[in-house]
Amino acid sequence: MTGSMLKIEGLTKRFGGLTAVDNLSLDFPEGKLHAVIGPNGAGKTTLFNLITGLLKSDSGKVQFRNHDISGLKPHQISRLGVKRTMQIKSVFNQLTVAENLSITRQSAQRFLHPLRPASRDRQTRERVDEVLEQMDMTRLAGQTAGTLSYGDVAMLEIGMAVISEPQLLLLDEPICGMSPAETERAVAKILELARTIGIIIIEHDMEVVFGIADDITVLAQGALLVSGSPKEIADNEQVREAYLGRPEDEDYVDEAAHA
Repeated sequence: MTGSMLKIEGLTKRFGGLTAVDNLSLDFPEGKLHAVIGPNGAGKTTLFNLITGLLKSDSGKVQFRNHDISGLKPHQISRLGVKRTMQIKSVFNQLTVAENLSITRQSAQRFLHPLRPASRDRQTRERVDEVLEQMDMTRLAGQTAGTLSYGDVAMLEIGMAVISEPQLLLLDEPICGMSPAETERAVAKILELARTIGIIIIEHDMEVVFGIADDITVLAQGALLVSGSPKEIADNEQVREAYLGRPEDEDYVDEAAHA
């Protein structure tokens, strides 16, 4: 596919005297897996919050597939096909994995009903089974979410976003806190999903970023520092100075970019 999946023009968000996102303009083309990186406080999560309507911008515009979504409420943006995961994982700990998926599906389709058990809805059950298989979680269907490992909670949250068949998926630090084995599994799943869903990922693990991203955008103090391919970003002196800083970090990114 060609053209813009998501286009941001002059986006600005201030909190008092702090400018969290500073006149930011970005273009995320269709058909690529995009990563947004930058130091803490660079405005990455604020950017996701503005895209998804959790925050209202002070100025600027967000277009999703040529549809202006600026000023829309979160549920309206979600129903247009833009879903996200959070830095702090958000699942229903007292419900099973399957129940988490089921209630998310029903909510997205607007037919939650207190007297209508999800078990009676064939289409919901079928979709839940599909996502359980897609996320490699069928064996965990009956397990309470609060007893899952951190990696499985992250996969469940992605599954809860995927079950509503999004067109664009925003992943906010999905790898954070995972073991090496969980990271490997999550990376493989994200790459698999990216074949059919537009994905933009915020991630601090540089090895993951350079291993999966087609394009990388670097933010610094809420503004665009540079965008480009992983090789272009790894070779960029501005990135080294503003984001990486220390010589040992530069060596690490060189290794990650060329792994």
